[in-house]
Amino acid sequence: MKASPEEFQLRMNRFKDVLTRTGLKVTHQRIEIYREVAGSEDHPDAETIFKGVRKRMPTVSLDTVYRTLWLFIDLALMTTLGPAREKARFDANRKTHHHFVCTRCGMVCDFYSAQFDGLEVPSAVRKLGGVESTHVEFRGLCARCSGQRNQKRSKRAS
Repeated sequence: MKASPEEFQLRMNRFKDVLTRTGLKVTHQRIEIYREVAGSEDHPDAETIFKGVRKRMPTVSLDTVYRTLWLFIDLALMTTLGPAREKARFDANRKTHHHFVCTRCGMVCDFYSAQFDGLEVPSAVRKLGGVESTHVEFRGLCARCSGQRNQKRSKRAS
């Protein structure tokens, strides 16, 4: 799934503004790596980003992609999501939003909810430290995988 042209342009403009404000060069490699994430709504992992960028820049290395992605995290241009023990997935959508993650195929989709945006941080969490951001992540089977499961059950029952 691709970001809308308007959203993609907003993300690219913010990217260039942040790099310029922080005194970092807007290099071809940085542009292409950010473009790969900013143009996607699929929350790609580093290897997927690497494969996409490599189509346009055959000399880019996986190490460069990782280092650049972590730089973008430090600059608050994107976030990571998902449990730390799994592959990190990257997200350039910095608007308040939440995620649905399919536990079978790994699909990740954004959704927006004013109800979840307004969740109060529990006092037990506030005691642990200052919260900078929150998001809700739902995990389960996506419609496609759920449909496949139901089809398999139907075939076994017949």
